[in-house]
Amino acid sequence: MSCYKYWGKIEEIADKLSSYGDLDKYGDSALDDVDINEIIDILDEVEIIAHDREIDFDSAKHILDDEKMNRALKLIRKFYVYVGARLETENARKILESENPQETLDSFQFYERYIGLLNNESQLAKFNESKTFVFLGSGPLPITLIMFNQVYGCKCIGIEIQEEVADLSRKVLKKLGLDDDIKIITGDEHSIEDLDYDILMVAALAEPKDRVFANIWEVIDEDKPLIYRTYTGMRAILYAPVLEKDTRGFHKEVMVLPTGKTNNTSVLIRKIV
Repeated sequence: MSCYKYWGKIEEIADKLSSYGDLDKYGDSALDDVDINEIIDILDEVEIIAHDREIDFDSAKHILDDEKMNRALKLIRKFYVYVGARLETENARKILESENPQETLDSFQFYERYIGLLNNESQLAKFNESKTFVFLGSGPLPITLIMFNQVYGCKCIGIEIQEEVADLSRKVLKKLGLDDDIKIITGDEHSIEDLDYDILMVAALAEPKDRVFANIWEVIDEDKPLIYRTYTGMRAILYAPVLEKDTRGFHKEVMVLPTGKTNNTSVLIRKIV
């Protein structure tokens, strides 16, 4: 089916979001007083488009590569990132205030999506109690690390570039009683060089992608599995995907496409020497 049917809708969604102000000019604080559900309702319209199974990868590229569409997508992606970060932060704070923190975590809006993602990524590497898993870009609610630890028992290390975000996630882990098995360090991809680990994963929102992967190439061993999350097909309207040029020097081994409401494609690569 032609993707052109969505062009007008994507522009309409971008116009709705633009009414909340310019995030580049005013920053996220411009939305502090906005009911998050208002923005989620608008972005749900984007999700419907992103999950259209009748639009193949080649058709999706007509939208992704069009200059006019890209202006709209740039705005949509900014709000998509904002909503994700705000929801994670709000849920992290709820966990800190909760008498049943695990139950609060389980009620997180995107928890089911992470279950699907976990199932996909468990096919790419052997996660178990003897492995240490490092996740670059762990965020305020380190749900990826929590789930891999709880399901597979692996030791986990999260790397988060913002100190206040890292500190919030540490408090969440302590509240959940997981601070012995999951550690959060403040840093970027350069921090990987000082860590002893078995599996490395790069978050979909880690930026800039070309720099991140180039720096990882410098320090990772060729036998270490590197998994990254990205967006493919129509789901790439939600966030800019990892491009082939970003992962120069690596060999792609396996790619697992998302199912259901999961948005991320997971890719296993290894360093070429």
